[in-house]
Amino acid sequence: MNYLMKQAIDLSTPLSFRDAMMFPLQNADSRREVLIGALWLLVPFIGWILNMGHRISMVHKMQNGESAWRSWNNYPLLFRHGFITFLGMVEYHAPAVIAEFIAWRYEIFFLHFIAAFLWIIATVAVPGYMSHYCFRFDASEVLNPLKALRRVFEGGRNYWKAWAIALTCLLLSFTGLCFFGVGFLITSVWFWQVAGFSFATVFTQKFNLNLRKVSSV
Repeated sequence: MNYLMKQAIDLSTPLSFRDAMMFPLQNADSRREVLIGALWLLVPFIGWILNMGHRISMVHKMQNGESAWRSWNNYPLLFRHGFITFLGMVEYHAPAVIAEFIAWRYEIFFLHFIAAFLWIIATVAVPGYMSHYCFRFDASEVLNPLKALRRVFEGGRNYWKAWAIALTCLLLSFTGLCFFGVGFLITSVWFWQVAGFSFATVFTQKFNLNLRKVSSV
């Protein structure tokens, strides 16, 4: 508990499993925002989009030297940011969906493997635009998969470390199902925030997506 109170975890913190997992739990405000996010998940689709926008808002604030909390405000703006980044996910994964549909519709077996490969590539590329969109809210950052994929490889080992953290916490989040399923609402929001923080830390530090650093140049 003393660790949570004394050690502020933000995008300048060196990425580690412990800090990433504790990021959404480090103070009363952060824990409150996880609970609010969990309640919003009871609203289909809209709640998911708002949670996405909430993570965008948190990262943007930290990139601008502000506290990530409280970020549950200006709901139309949260929805807008969440929906824009959701459209990016749809765009990136569309080739995989189309390939899988053709494979299923015309029974072309090898296309199943191509569809799976395209899905993995799209999933890997998505974090490549998130942190850059958070910085200046420039929608053009979302719509360029080749640029996003290039940033992924420029992220180096820390990018794959962020994936290791995210996948580990994804597995841990399923423990929430033990609490009558309701706990999964909380643990899933916790997981999303851990993953978002991990990738944002990598790309913010790699590309200096920090207003204070940019202003000092």
